Amino acid sequence: MQNGVAIVTGSSSGVGAACARQFAELGAHVVINYSRNEDGALATQAACEALGAETLVIKADVSDDDQCKSLAAAAEERWGRIDALVNNAGTTKFVPHTDLDGLTRDDFLRVYAVNTVGPYMMTRAVVPAMQRGQRGSIVNVSSIAGVMGVGSSIAYAASKGALNTMTLSLARALGPHIRVNTICPGFIQGDWLRDGLGDEAYEVSKRRVEETSPLRVASSPDDIAAGVLYFITGADVITGETLIMDGGSHLATAGLTKR
Repeated sequence: MQNGVAIVTGSSSGVGAACARQFAELGAHVVINYSRNEDGALATQAACEALGAETLVIKADVSDDDQCKSLAAAAEERWGRIDALVNNAGTTKFVPHTDLDGLTRDDFLRVYAVNTVGPYMMTRAVVPAMQRGQRGSIVNVSSIAGVMGVGSSIAYAASKGALNTMTLSLARALGPHIRVNTICPGFIQGDWLRDGLGDEAYEVSKRRVEETSPLRVASSPDDIAAGVLYFITGADVITGETLIMDGGSHLATAGLTKR
């Protein structure tokens, strides 16, 4: 990735910010994207530039096709290439799965627009540049929710399951020069889950994962980012794969929790 160009959606915090920093450590130029958290995006930019990276910070909602196209165009205009895309931006509504009245039609459509349609549109936006360069790697940040039907809501789990399936279709469609893979984290330490669950439920979930998963670990954003970077930099013959990164929680159903 030395002097390569990476776009990371939703990179103002959490896994996205960790991916941006790890790209910067490898000498890549990084496009940092946010939709609301400008302060976080600027903090990510500062961290990347302290590592010597050139950066762009772009506000864009990945559920809007025109904004996806503009995001890709800005990267290519600045550096003349796009080598990697991390579809990390995501959203949810925290609703117990037993509360079928807790999700409206609009809730479902919004979650799908960001979590499934957004990655599709971002992928479509970067494909021309990747094809011109005859190389490219795309990683979708999904969730164990899309494999096990758990998570913050049924809408969220369904959207991530659709993202996993879409990865297979895109991997077939975009070879031989573009690879498409998926990472499925489990519990990730950080504000995203803490804010959604509340402090008490967050600590209970974290402790359950640490006590019941085979590896006795609750992943950090940097842990998940390392998996993303592996697919991009160390997996030249891998495409269409889904990698579960949850410390083995999916092997111990008592430890399943939300991302």
